[in-house]
Amino acid sequence: MLTVLLTRHGHTDRSEPDQYLGQYVEATLTERGRRDAEALAARMREVPIDRAITSPLSRAAETAAILVAGHRLELELDDRMLEMDYGAWEGMTVEEVANRLPEEFEQYEHNPSLHRVGGGENGEQVARRVSTVIDDLLAWAGSTGDDSTCLLVGHSSVNRVLLATVLGVPLADYRRRFQVDWASLTVLRWPRDVAAGPLLLLANDVAHVRGMTGVTWD
Repeated sequence: MLTVLLTRHGHTDRSEPDQYLGQYVEATLTERGRRDAEALAARMREVPIDRAITSPLSRAAETAAILVAGHRLELELDDRMLEMDYGAWEGMTVEEVANRLPEEFEQYEHNPSLHRVGGGENGEQVARRVSTVIDDLLAWAGSTGDDSTCLLVGHSSVNRVLLATVLGVPLADYRRRFQVDWASLTVLRWPRDVAAGPLLLLANDVAHVRGMTGVTWD
């Protein structure tokens, strides 16, 4: 059985106003971002975690380092967990794109699985790379013969694409159907019959920010 603890990096100095932070714009955690990551770390302190995989972008890697500090785990940096490449939109706010590039923005809003954002990636391209992360984790968990848990630290779009992919939601709807807040926790569990797909045990939960600790999803 494989359990995946999926989270997004904490709040950053570029998080507001809402903008397209992909792979090339540097952003660092704010005090709020570190505080929320520490709250999530406290929540998971007694949770057995066998592996921790993170996007190599600094905002995700710093979040991941806070989360595994008490687990004696070596972080695995994986480019497949990088945020979507937003191309020419990188660093632009949502309002700026909507005003300057209304036709492109409308295409993206209509079907983000097909439209290559700013000439970068589209949802289908992101889905192909994140699905291989899950395939590899399922193979790893199957080879151990034990219940295995992996922490995955990513970003808003890549996490939503991952959720749509594994839960069978049409990829065109990944932005509409899923919300992924900063330092939130989503828990997926694959039973022995992995072909049946995962159970969604917890979704976009931020109870730790209000002091919740321990396992609340079994």
